[in-house]
Amino acid sequence: MRRVGIFAGETVSVASMPAVGGSFGKWGQALGREHLDLLLLEAAARAGAELWQPYRVTRVEPLRHGWRCEIGKGTSLLADTLVAANGSWEKSPWLPDCDAPHRESDLIAFKAHFDGADLAPDLMPLLVFPGGYGGMVRSDHGRVSLSCCITRRTLDRCRKDEERAGDAVLGHIARSCKGAADALAGAEIRESWLAAGPIRPGIRAAFADGMFRAGNAAGEAHPIIAEGITMATQSAWFLCRELISAQDSLANPSALAETGRAYSASWRGHFAGRIRAAAAFAHTLMRPRSAALAVTLPKRFPALLTFCAGLSGKTKQVPVAIPPRA
Repeated sequence: MRRVGIFAGETVSVASMPAVGGSFGKWGQALGREHLDLLLLEAAARAGAELWQPYRVTRVEPLRHGWRCEIGKGTSLLADTLVAANGSWEKSPWLPDCDAPHRESDLIAFKAHFDGADLAPDLMPLLVFPGGYGGMVRSDHGRVSLSCCITRRTLDRCRKDEERAGDAVLGHIARSCKGAADALAGAEIRESWLAAGPIRPGIRAAFADGMFRAGNAAGEAHPIIAEGITMATQSAWFLCRELISAQDSLANPSALAETGRAYSASWRGHFAGRIRAAAAFAHTLMRPRSAALAVTLPKRFPALLTFCAGLSGKTKQVPVAIPPRA
């Protein structure tokens, strides 16, 4: 992805994506989750992880030393260390507001893949439309992915009785973003829309009650910056660094707590600014007056898009050195 853009109303503004300084290449590349997740799973198995599928954790119980995890079908696992790494829309006791009542301001997330879309392969545009925001990117096999968030209030207004929610969202985006409408004019949707939510952006506890958290369980940025999977993998890297360093002393409660503090400090130092920047971008672009100004400025100053992409974390990498075992 060498260019970043913004599609809003009749506006189509494009600028350079900030390059990354390092040994892994200057720019990122989009890859479908069904491919990335499988690659990670296979790598974990090669490294010695034991896979339990298609189980899921239904309950966790703290023991005097470690945890008991119920994974369904009358099966339990015992664990010395527990890491919560589930998405924020999955119900779990360690995530806040998972059972909160619905609000009109809730953001609902949608995603779909399209074949035959006319989007430059190196461009990642931000979509700005009333009541929400989104993004597009060309990934593997030439398909284009469209992801967006829309308030429950806006979804109810634009949805007709006979329309499915995803179709209503797509129609709303097409009417509001000429760039998106042009890119998808001759495209066909692949499979069906995915939906989840409401999302709960914000900073949570990276370590609490003896449990470590990674990805959205530790904190979630507004998807406007498209950093969800990056933050998940990077936070897991920071956590693994601390766990490897202290692996021979984690049975000691004080050592476990110190490991949790070290991980929490790394997490906040690397992600807190990104989450706050994402919130600022999202709230600015979802308010009509501030959105109008924000969309106008990149037309006159394209470098502003490059600067904002940098604030979102697109150039931020984790250290590559792994500390020696304690």
